[in-house]
Amino acid sequence: MNTIFLGIVVFLCVLAVFDLVVGVSNDAVNFLNSAIGAKVAKFRTIVVIAAIGVFAGAAMSNGMMDVARHGIMTPEYFTFYEVMCVFLAVMVTDVILLDIFNTLGMPTSTTVSMVFELLGGAFAVALLKITSETPLTPEGGLLSLGDLLNTEKAISVIMGIFLSVAIAFVVGMVVMWVSRMVFTFTYRVNGKTTAYNGNMGGLTSSSLKIGIFSGIAVTSIIWFLLINGLKGSSFMSPELKEMINANTWYILGAGVLVFSVIMTTLSAFKLPVLKFVVLLGTFALAMAFAGNDLVNFVGVPLTGLDAYQDFVANGGGDPDTFLMGSLMGGAQTPAVFLVAAGVVMVLSLIFSKKAQNVVKTSVDLSRQDEGDEMFGSSGVARTLVRNSNATSKFVARIVPDRLLHWIDTRFNSEEMKLEQGAAFDLIRAAVNLVLAGLLVAIGTSLKLPLSTTYVTFMVAMGTSLADRAWSRESAVFRITGVLSVIGGWFITAGAAFLFCFLLTNTMYFGSYVAMALAIILAIYLLVRSNFKKSETRTKTEDSLFSQILKSKDKAIIWGLLCEHIRNGNATRLKFVIDTYGSMTDAFLREQYQPLRRASSLIEEERKSLKRQRKQEIVTMQRLDPLKMISRNTWYFLGINSCHQMLDCLKRINEPLREHVGNNFLPLPEAYHERFIDAKEAVLNLYGRALGMLETGDFTNAEALRIDCNTVQKQLSNDRKRALDSMQDEAANLNPLLLTIHILQESQELIGQLRHMIRGMNKFAGAED
Repeated sequence: MNTIFLGIVVFLCVLAVFDLVVGVSNDAVNFLNSAIGAKVAKFRTIVVIAAIGVFAGAAMSNGMMDVARHGIMTPEYFTFYEVMCVFLAVMVTDVILLDIFNTLGMPTSTTVSMVFELLGGAFAVALLKITSETPLTPEGGLLSLGDLLNTEKAISVIMGIFLSVAIAFVVGMVVMWVSRMVFTFTYRVNGKTTAYNGNMGGLTSSSLKIGIFSGIAVTSIIWFLLINGLKGSSFMSPELKEMINANTWYILGAGVLVFSVIMTTLSAFKLPVLKFVVLLGTFALAMAFAGNDLVNFVGVPLTGLDAYQDFVANGGGDPDTFLMGSLMGGAQTPAVFLVAAGVVMVLSLIFSKKAQNVVKTSVDLSRQDEGDEMFGSSGVARTLVRNSNATSKFVARIVPDRLLHWIDTRFNSEEMKLEQGAAFDLIRAAVNLVLAGLLVAIGTSLKLPLSTTYVTFMVAMGTSLADRAWSRESAVFRITGVLSVIGGWFITAGAAFLFCFLLTNTMYFGSYVAMALAIILAIYLLVRSNFKKSETRTKTEDSLFSQILKSKDKAIIWGLLCEHIRNGNATRLKFVIDTYGSMTDAFLREQYQPLRRASSLIEEERKSLKRQRKQEIVTMQRLDPLKMISRNTWYFLGINSCHQMLDCLKRINEPLREHVGNNFLPLPEAYHERFIDAKEAVLNLYGRALGMLETGDFTNAEALRIDCNTVQKQLSNDRKRALDSMQDEAANLNPLLLTIHILQESQELIGQLRHMIRGMNKFAGAED
């Protein structure tokens, strides 16, 4: 019996390692997005600094393990068997949910996952106990839900998590608005200027403002994150703590004064003060993340280990009756576990590719420039934008015009020159990190496991709104994105509760067999998720679009736009070649899976084309309108031809899937040769067009269009022969009708290829 539970505990610890890997991949957005978004250093440098903070926070994590022990349930009324059911269900659910969200590139919350999984598992066991009417209270009375669940603590944790969303957003918006009023978008920093016109501004005034701002930021970071984070360490004696608490305001005032003087002096000597603040904030927030969120990753496994050790020492081999009153005490986590967790977190942060995908979502939603939007629009977002515009107009009628004009001058982002590849400036990055760090540290000090994901994401959204990054052209998409992410958080909570509730019941009644199956399922999903081949394609056009957004030279933008269109359309042609070839081969070989796969790939390609079109329209708005008027017709001829190509593929795929899926008779051998010749003729034309787009040489465009006409006539003749063959009474009509349909759509594919090449040629100006 003990061997079985030892195996479960070992598996919990193994899952904790995977949970650390998956959780860090998800939560990397919390402390990396500001430094990456502002381009304060190379990506490697930012990750190294964050890794040091993560390790320090993990090694010095204090007391947060109590949430997993008795923060949600009251373990003195739970047996060892029931506790192990809950803990195993929590870990299996947690790893699966987090990996799903990471794969989708959506930042979710490890804190919410853990809290609601524990709540779902404990609630399942509590219901079973209540319905069984087992008198387990010291007085011999029946148990109630309030006895079994720590409802007061659970409610305070949940309220703290969700209230942090609103608080972080509002605080971020207010502080960023004040900061921008002080600095504007153009200021002197590092001996350079952020003004596009090269205006440096006064050295004294700019150094003083940056020095005071940095002094407040550094003092806040050190006080709330280092002092507060170290208060549980051995060298923080009670006398030292009492002295710090008694002189808090004196220490803070002295810190602001001293650091302001130091930072002002460094700024006057043209040193990168703001970059230092952002990197220090990255370190501090990473440290706070590890100290606050470590419980989410290892709290449950280590509590399971404590429960097992108590059971082995005192349980007498009866897991169904031995109560876990020992878990009511505080956690005494060995330092070796914390250090080991820190090592795993650091390695995960350095080598995780999913982390970069999650960071991209947050940075894109908060960037200063307009551009390609990851999300569409929703009815709720449109309503919010309309109401906000109405409120803004009402306020504008009340506030004096001169004051409005002066405020507008402080928020003129058109005069700002960002770092190459940056999404926002150093001021916003510093505000993001300082505020997020403060809120997380306050939550940690109150023993509330605030969601670092919620706090950092909502602070970033609040600061971007205050910075007027959400223009009328992009606001509806940004709001939809924010609502989608927040909706994902609530889905996480509901899914975590429900799935863990069901899994706990399954394990409770299914006993060790159900536990074994859950372990096998978790291992299978982890292996499939982490070792399957990646199917994401490299998108060169994303890099080009980023360059376009950062450039203000219209000649450079024009060249990049032409390259972007060529690359994007070349991608479409290559997709048509691959998909058309695979579908026609699958028809001849009677293979259903390639046709089924092609159906989903076509839909993905349609979304990719829509995204490409949006990027290119945004780019054309940055060019000379008179020049673009004469080119727009040819651009839309080319891009709409790509849309029609994908529609042709879809119209070919649907009847092919029905035919092959229903195991209808195949195309007779006598028609194979002509069918293959027609297919090869289409693929040859597309291959030649692809070569033109890849090289940018349209010299032979006219010859290609002539050959397209020739092949279209050949396909028309093939259709007529197929129609004549249908007069034969012995002919099988279904495959012949399908062949005629494919030939007709193939003619349409060639026609759209002619249009696209003509549109590309004229858009680039190769023809007059």
